Amino acid sequence: MSRNLLLVLIGVLAVCLIGAGYFYYQERQSGIDIEINEHGVTIEGN
Repeated sequence: MSRNLLLVLIGVLAVCLIGAGYFYYQERQSGIDIEINEHGVTIEGN
């Protein structure tokens, strides 16, 4: 395996891990979602 291919694979894995970590972080957040649209105001607790 060439060095460039190895570096690309490591980069892709790093991006995947960062994306999965961000997704997990967003799912774990607790709080209140407030949405204002043409139907009025919606408040949802997570």
